[in-house]
Amino acid sequence: MALSSEPSSSSLKPIPGSYGIPILGAIRDRHDFFYHQGRDKFFATRIQKYNSTVIRTNMPPGPFVSSNPRVIALLDGASFPLLFDDNKVEKLNVFEGTFMPSIAFTGGHRVCAYLDTREPKHAVLKGFFLNALAARKDAVVPLFRNCLHESFCEIEDQLNKNDEADFNSVFNHASFNFLFRLLCDNKDPSHTILGSKGPKLISTWLLFQLAPLGTLGLPKIFNYVEDFIIRTFPLPAFFTKSNYQKLYEAFRTSATTLLDEAEKVGLGRDEACHNVVFMACFNSYGGLKNQFPMLVKWVGLCGEKLHADLRSEIRRVVKEEGGVTVGALEKMSLVKSVVYETMRIEPLVPYQYGKAREDLVVQSHDSSFKVKKGEMLFGYQPFATKDSRIFKDAEVFVPGRFVGEGEKMLAHVFWSNGRETEEPTPADKQCPGKNLVVLLCRLFLAELFLRYDTFEFEFKESGFGPTVTITSLTKASTF
Repeated sequence: MALSSEPSSSSLKPIPGSYGIPILGAIRDRHDFFYHQGRDKFFATRIQKYNSTVIRTNMPPGPFVSSNPRVIALLDGASFPLLFDDNKVEKLNVFEGTFMPSIAFTGGHRVCAYLDTREPKHAVLKGFFLNALAARKDAVVPLFRNCLHESFCEIEDQLNKNDEADFNSVFNHASFNFLFRLLCDNKDPSHTILGSKGPKLISTWLLFQLAPLGTLGLPKIFNYVEDFIIRTFPLPAFFTKSNYQKLYEAFRTSATTLLDEAEKVGLGRDEACHNVVFMACFNSYGGLKNQFPMLVKWVGLCGEKLHADLRSEIRRVVKEEGGVTVGALEKMSLVKSVVYETMRIEPLVPYQYGKAREDLVVQSHDSSFKVKKGEMLFGYQPFATKDSRIFKDAEVFVPGRFVGEGEKMLAHVFWSNGRETEEPTPADKQCPGKNLVVLLCRLFLAELFLRYDTFEFEFKESGFGPTVTITSLTKASTF
């Protein structure tokens, strides 16, 4: 573990790597990252070149969106957890990395995601989120099951009409519908100013904030044109102002109970609402819109054998427990393991950032390095959670990896900006919806294999997650 013991100063090594010529070096690294090598090869070649999993490099977006793209990259499971130590690492305005989108995207407020844990407002907002989710925990299972029922019916209708179904589109609507109803006293978002356009409005709003961190996957001839357009200057919030205002108004008029709760803990109603919109639409919806396709992709790739094992466990436990409940889901050890394995092999948020609060030491598996106060630390989570010195067959999806004694390895699953064995608190930056996301993924698998024996699918990778098309569903033969 990072910082488990402080080595002597004489044993510290200089951090290898290079930032290159100012501006030009950052642009070169950016082009390698997006267009010439891809992110995995970008890091792998540098690990090999410098014979180290702690290196200096530049990270996108670079000039001129980011004023300083220089980072110290932590690229193994030993060094990465340093980023969770809020006593050592500052998280001020680093939610999206080396740049911060304009606060005009969030109604002029620095929302909780951009606050450091030492800012007084952070604990108030994070505590508000945690209490809000806890107060609504009993509504989660019945509400999400209803959303799943509607979504699977829509998938079946599309299959009957077109011989294929757009999984992402259907479950984008399901995810938003669930989140809005959960936070807004079970009000239907289609009965608000949003109509059926909630997911589309959010996607545009997200795109303008996240565009500098991704690529649209255009033909190579357009790579540098794309790079110039989305990474030369920050994209203005003006173009998404009307979209955001509709989202804000929908939550302001519908989440009345939630906003009343915010006022009771000392938050202004306007500030609370902007934070709720960000939590619901960026953090939660933005995560779920990729998490469910990732889950389907990996379960689908494993094929009929895993499908048979899952449906056997799910149907047996549901029969024994008399229904689909939180208690029943907790007894589905294979379902739990499959969800965790998906989060390990393809973490929802691959990047993590933080600035050193003070001079400190970071330890990889093999060496120790001195980091100076103020230097930006960057962690690439897929390399940390697929570290072959921690996980056997680290690059392979192993459905039962976390069953039985394997549960001990959950300490090395970091998708929630913390260890899976730890719980979020108002004093840290771990995802407040950590347990909710895991529960929804388990519930999704349970409902899927209660209704169907197996499924077939196709998928395409993109810069912002897989696009899944369902090509067949085999209805349950026995239950």
